Amino acid sequence: MMDKLTASLEHNIEQMMVDLGGGPDIVARRMLTKSGNRIALVYISSMIDADTINRIVQSIAAENNSSGGQETLEAAEAFQRLADRTLSIGEYRSLSKYQEAILALLEGCTVIMMDGTAEAIAAHTSGGDRRSVEESTTQTVIRGPKEGFTESIVTNTTLLRRRIKSPNLRIDYKLIGRETQTSVAVVYLKGITSDYIIEEMHRRLDLIDTDSILESGYIEEFIADKASTPFPLMQNSERPDAVAAGLLEGQIAVIVDGTPFVLLAPVTFVKFFQSSEDYYQRFDIATFLRFIRFCSFLVSMLMPSLYVAITTFHQEMLPTPLLISLAAQREGVPFPAILEALLMEITFEILREAGVRMPRIIGPAISIVGALVLGQAAVQAGLVSAAMVIVVSFTAIASFVIPSVNMGTAARLIRFIMIILAGSFGIFGIMAGLMVVLAHMAGLRSFGVPFLLPVSPFVPGNWRDVIVRVPWWAMKKRPDFVRFGGARRQTAADQQTKRAGDLQRKSGGDPR
Repeated sequence: MMDKLTASLEHNIEQMMVDLGGGPDIVARRMLTKSGNRIALVYISSMIDADTINRIVQSIAAENNSSGGQETLEAAEAFQRLADRTLSIGEYRSLSKYQEAILALLEGCTVIMMDGTAEAIAAHTSGGDRRSVEESTTQTVIRGPKEGFTESIVTNTTLLRRRIKSPNLRIDYKLIGRETQTSVAVVYLKGITSDYIIEEMHRRLDLIDTDSILESGYIEEFIADKASTPFPLMQNSERPDAVAAGLLEGQIAVIVDGTPFVLLAPVTFVKFFQSSEDYYQRFDIATFLRFIRFCSFLVSMLMPSLYVAITTFHQEMLPTPLLISLAAQREGVPFPAILEALLMEITFEILREAGVRMPRIIGPAISIVGALVLGQAAVQAGLVSAAMVIVVSFTAIASFVIPSVNMGTAARLIRFIMIILAGSFGIFGIMAGLMVVLAHMAGLRSFGVPFLLPVSPFVPGNWRDVIVRVPWWAMKKRPDFVRFGGARRQTAADQQTKRAGDLQRKSGGDPR
């Protein structure tokens, strides 16, 4: 492959055709300028906007048909005139390296070359069929914006700029992947995001050496602090408002071209239980719902194991009527409680996976009918007890309450380990497992930020948005990993205005 473009137009076109495979979608459109210089527009027809190409051709033709005699210009001068006066396009850049021209073609640009000069112009004419901005399918809300990210990195960065109209919003672009040459954007707010986090993110991205990046999950595994953990150390979101809120709290976003899921870091444990809707409704309702989510996480992780431990080792903890009822149900069950629980959990996981992989129209019907039929048939056949079906069903429902799918998956994985510990050692095994899980979580870091912040280390000022969500006017500062001038959310003037309004309302005056 050549290092630089040559002055021969036909040689450059021929080399591009060879390197790109010479498919029918590789188009080289030759034209003559008014000065008699030969030019060529090279583009991939499936990746460009036809209207933009037509405007470029029309502008060149209009220049050729303009009044005045034919001028004889040197190739370099004619090429500069083409760029400055003729092309009616919004954005273009000059190229001198052959590899840059190939990459521009693969990005959807049109490469314009002229015979006699070793330079080219990359006109931004990318287009083609793309999905429009639609509602997020994985993070739905009742109240709040309905927009969701798309697969286009340009569209995604635009959605963020519309929400954060600040000159401090910074977007740094990178190309990662030797074969895919995937565009990756690093987005942050200068003055709010920690300089250490910005530098660390760039360092980790620059260390990635792979042939392909097809989704943000590739990036997440490469730059995460620790791989051997069930807990996610980076947050992903399909909602522009959620990513904008993260940027305003000092997080840094990574947008990958070709996927609607944007990564956010650093992240703490409590972030996975916060929903965008928490901040769009009253603080007392948001606090109640967040408490429900934390309880659901514990239920999803511990309820089957507690049932196994109590029915196997600690029957004295149950009231006598309940104990007699459970004993009557388990009288004909041939399996011990631990095997019964594992059998039901594995069956439910298979049904869940089948519902996801099946076509969207019949997937929910398969999972619901399968759960009802198999559960009822298993109870009637005496393979499992009715109480176990209730426990597993309620556990499954609780797992769906967690806003983050990744955190819900972590609870599902830990659930199996807890069932085995409960069947072997009872509640003592569950407590030992919880101690190991807590110690493991305390040792996790996300870009240097403790995973359990502000619980461990204990930061009293950050507890206003953990389990309890205080009113907006009371959240004066950002989270603790913002450690410099941008840590304050509200100015002193805002606080004085709020206090003046409170005094007026208490005195019975007009708060306006």
